[in-house]
Amino acid sequence: MTTQTIKMPDIGEGIAEVELVAWHVQAGDTVAEDQILADVMTDKATVEIPSHVAGTVLSLDVAVGQVVAVGTEIIHIEVTESGQRSNVPPAAQAIAPPTASPMPDLQPAPVAPTVAARPEPVARLDGNKPIAAPAVRRRAWELGIELASIRGTGPAGRITQTDLDAYAKQSGAGPTKVRSSDASQGRSASDARYAQGTAEEAIPVIGLRRKIAQKMQDAKRRIPHFTYVEEIDVTELEDLRARLNTRYGSTRGRLTLLPFLIRAVVLAVRQHPEVNARYDDEAAVVTRYGAVHLGLATQTSGGLMVPVIRHAETLDLWACAAEILRLAEAARNGRAAREELSGSTITVTSLGPLAGVAHTPVINHPEVAIVGPNRIVERPMLKGSLVVARKMMNLSSSFDHRVVDGMNAAEFIQQVRAYLECPGTLPLD
Repeated sequence: MTTQTIKMPDIGEGIAEVELVAWHVQAGDTVAEDQILADVMTDKATVEIPSHVAGTVLSLDVAVGQVVAVGTEIIHIEVTESGQRSNVPPAAQAIAPPTASPMPDLQPAPVAPTVAARPEPVARLDGNKPIAAPAVRRRAWELGIELASIRGTGPAGRITQTDLDAYAKQSGAGPTKVRSSDASQGRSASDARYAQGTAEEAIPVIGLRRKIAQKMQDAKRRIPHFTYVEEIDVTELEDLRARLNTRYGSTRGRLTLLPFLIRAVVLAVRQHPEVNARYDDEAAVVTRYGAVHLGLATQTSGGLMVPVIRHAETLDLWACAAEILRLAEAARNGRAAREELSGSTITVTSLGPLAGVAHTPVINHPEVAIVGPNRIVERPMLKGSLVVARKMMNLSSSFDHRVVDGMNAAEFIQQVRAYLECPGTLPLD
């Protein structure tokens, strides 16, 4: 018997420290070679740390939420000589941060519950826990599936998304995020605490939530924001969107408001390149981009994420809509690649029907501009001497005042408004 110390591996890309966000083993657990031990988070993604030995966990040396440097000892495992592969640190496996639902317009239709016989739990040697990535575990929980029932086809019996899909199809599992018994018990306990006036819960700010907090604080601390709100008449745009969906919806896909807004932003950027930029305030250098890599701020159950539509300037309305859907699916299934979550040059943020009357969006540092549509409301407007019903929407935007002057910001938004109020000027293809 020997004791093997596993240290935090070098993940690459110049990353010197990471945050440990989850342990998948405990002291006393038996682990297999290549089994996932822990998840750590970098600035861009969640990374899995596998074991390069088989044995028994002696101790966990890092707490969840702790930030550690590369090379720090994180776990000790007791192994036999035959269970030790080598002294080479395990390679970290990058995965996207776990997410759930994408934007409201892209929610899948509810699936009617079905009744089907579930397979018996899969027998595993030495009582080992099923091996699966955090995204797979989260999705299994949402579907109400026990991972112990699934036979994994990945390395060392690891359960993949494909295994989960096959099991869900076979067993008829549907999206049941909270079991009724669990929900009722949770409500009873919560109601009792609130009735007694003793409700109090300390929630550690770790993982993705910590990264969001740090990024928002950094953006507000470093960027002198100013916000500009403009009212836009989208009656003609909504009429055009309805006609296009009626004619092409079954063949080219249905269009939401977002592809039109993105197209308008892309066209307006050509005349106002100062807003499609990133500012390195330490080097005092503003970089303007010819390509528009548009970030799409999306709220998920795990927190705010910004997948990136690459070269949005090359996409027509339907291609843009398809890319929005693809990125949303990738985020929901935990399959978004690192490059799909970084490198944006300007951001659009949308809360769909919950967008309210106006808001003050926070700039996605180190970008210099962010644009966000608000809720569309039909109300009476004066058109000449007549009062007519029009569909109105506020467009909220924020800019970095060090780089973008107020006049430039206003002209940019007015150009976006002109495209949206006269959608015939938007090239459709």
